[in-house]
Amino acid sequence: MDLSNRVAVVTGSSSGIGLASAELFRKEGAVVVGVARHATPEARAAVGPQGRFIEADVSATGALPALFAEVERSLGKIDVLLVNAAVVKLTPLSETTPELFDEVVATNLRGAFFTLRAAIPHLKDGASVIFTTSYLNRIGFPGASVVSMTKAGLRALVRVAAAELGSRSIRVNALCPGAIATPLWSKLGLPADVLESAGAEITRQIPLGRWGSAAEVARAALFLASASSAYVNGIELGIDGGLRQV
Repeated sequence: MDLSNRVAVVTGSSSGIGLASAELFRKEGAVVVGVARHATPEARAAVGPQGRFIEADVSATGALPALFAEVERSLGKIDVLLVNAAVVKLTPLSETTPELFDEVVATNLRGAFFTLRAAIPHLKDGASVIFTTSYLNRIGFPGASVVSMTKAGLRALVRVAAAELGSRSIRVNALCPGAIATPLWSKLGLPADVLESAGAEITRQIPLGRWGSAAEVARAALFLASASSAYVNGIELGIDGGLRQV
């Protein structure tokens, strides 16, 4: 699944799935542009010397057109766009403040939408666009109302964008990770004992009996980014060890 001479932009590339995907795309030959709020040594190393890392917050949507214009100016049209930046905070409906609601929506839904909108003029015909959703948009996980809403919204966006951009042979798909061991799990704001018991219960429901890794999701992203998935369009690909499949 060679990405030689492709330009790939990955948002939310400083950790987890974004970091693993940026690194794998680079190893497969792509020139990678990583985008995240904060640069880390790992994130800079993932894009390599031929790539670039841009510190940017996708919720600051006004800056996105200039970001993508600069990518095209310096590297050329974009072949792969992985829209991955996300905020995951869990809280019961009754305790969800307007501030928390706005914070999650600003990145997960509004930021993702305007990332694609800003990128469209700079996408090469035949490009691959990939969104990261979540299995939380398929279940009623307590405390996940806002996150689930935003990820379900992205699933709807994938369908519409696939229909609209098909005339340019641009494919739009979604990765739908299940239980994946990334730093996000520890940043949910829940007590350690709650995280442990919830994690054990989720593991019990996974037919493969384990959580997935960011690297395994990255390999699915590579499939959707490459010519191997040339006739795959508008789907939400579950990477969940069978968690929501059996």
